[in-house]
Amino acid sequence: MQDVELLMPAGNLEKLEYAVRYGADAVYLGVVDFSLRAMRKGSLITMENLKQAVDLAHSLGAKAYVTINIFAFNNDIKQLEASLDRFKDAKPDAFIISDYGILNLIKRNIPEVPLHISTQTNTLNYESVKFWRDLGASRVILARELPIADIAEIRKQVPDVELESFIHGAQCVSFSGRCLLSDYFSKGERKANHGNCSQPCRWSYKLVEETRPNEYLEINQDDRGSHILSPKDLCLVKQLPQLIEAGVDSLKVEGRTKSLYYVSAVAKAYRQAIDEVLKNPSADLEKYFLELQKVGNRGYTTGFALGDNNGESYSYDISKGLAGADFLCEFQTSDADTVSDDYYFVKIKNKMLLNDEVEIITPDEQFTAVVEGIKNEDGDNLPLGNTNDDVYVKFSRAPKNYKYALVRTIGIKHYS
Repeated sequence: MQDVELLMPAGNLEKLEYAVRYGADAVYLGVVDFSLRAMRKGSLITMENLKQAVDLAHSLGAKAYVTINIFAFNNDIKQLEASLDRFKDAKPDAFIISDYGILNLIKRNIPEVPLHISTQTNTLNYESVKFWRDLGASRVILARELPIADIAEIRKQVPDVELESFIHGAQCVSFSGRCLLSDYFSKGERKANHGNCSQPCRWSYKLVEETRPNEYLEINQDDRGSHILSPKDLCLVKQLPQLIEAGVDSLKVEGRTKSLYYVSAVAKAYRQAIDEVLKNPSADLEKYFLELQKVGNRGYTTGFALGDNNGESYSYDISKGLAGADFLCEFQTSDADTVSDDYYFVKIKNKMLLNDEVEIITPDEQFTAVVEGIKNEDGDNLPLGNTNDDVYVKFSRAPKNYKYALVRTIGIKHYS
């Protein structure tokens, strides 16, 4: 089997670094106004630090693709024209584009940077791939609605273009994300294709009969309502051999708005799975599927990949992701990393108790340990660490390299 790229989201600078440390070959990132995901927390990627973000990825040995994949109005084009020098100076490895006008601007002004065609273009067939190739694209990000068999045919018909395919993460009820529900429900204030989707597909709906305006009827009898538009999350870890065999060059994970823990844990699972498949295409990948259940999800589906997408691909009872394990704390660096031997400085994400059995993951390790001690900055013993506390913790076993270590509840156990 050929080498294949693991492409992870980079919602901010910290997530970018963790994504690469945990196994990504490349990251994709965007800035507010030109990207379909508008981040609001952390060390955001902006026009001012875009070059820093790309340089960080390069310094870690990874590629960085910059998304400019909004559907652009005239004002967007004018704003982009004023920003072209910043984009050029950043020297990304590619631009991800969906709009013809933006494609023309980039080709004229930054011709040295490769063009990747966004999934927003709904590319479903080999003639479309040829069209984008002839316009100068080096890669096409295929629509999520494609079965693997169709991907294989596209590769056969168009061998001279890279193909990228989504393998994991949230899905839209619309065709490849081209949805106007948010625009309508927010009266134009939350435009989905300008990076500000309010996700009405995740809302709970009820029926109302016109002559009885105060009588709301459940579509499906459930005390949480019925989420008739909310697809389950995509998970194709067990289909990796077929995707690689079909000729996919880049395997893409959705999630620029997801947490640092999500990005790290998902990258680790897919990195290990891909490496195992490349050594043994018939490897049993069930253990990686179990690992991916430890991160937030709405239930998993293979979507259209096997050609049998149906009603089981929708999450009728929940709209928010539920994780099989809780993210407990993040190891931090500090001028005083320990208050005494074997105590480590951590940021608590969810309440952690003394004597809890936990799981510690790093880019190179994964093991269970027991919380043997918790102290505050004064060295006082504590019975627990509360959410958002900065405390010092002693574990029965510590990671060899704690700088990028994360701690979670045991959740679903599986050890090979």
